[in-house]
Amino acid sequence: MSKKKKIDKDKNKFVKSINNNIRSSVRKLNPILKSIVGKKVELAIRDLQFSEKRITRDIRKTISSAVANAENNFQYDIDKLMIKEAYCGKKIMMKRFRPRAKGRAAPILKPYSSVTIILSETNKKEGHGAKS
Repeated sequence: MSKKKKIDKDKNKFVKSINNNIRSSVRKLNPILKSIVGKKVELAIRDLQFSEKRITRDIRKTISSAVANAENNFQYDIDKLMIKEAYCGKKIMMKRFRPRAKGRAAPILKPYSSVTIILSETNKKEGHGAKS
């Protein structure tokens, strides 16, 4: 005798885009992803465009992919999309070795990560203020 909960389907529609095997560590990705959460897509892409970090190019690609998914699959208005969540996780660790003195070898670890971007549509009107 379990009660079924009614779930509003329009309320739980989120657009997700995952980029696997990004050649960067989680430690370098996290501050960039935290800076774009809660921003509108247009503003987040502009911020990433002027960043000096190499990895922002891959993050921009992931956001653009999520916007394309929202437009084609769910018919969302791209002007109203905002970044609800952005997180990354560890993937494989490529291991290489460099020769060192006295016949020793030193390991070089090349980490890979996966980035997940989740977008949602906002119904708020744009206001005039510093925060957007």
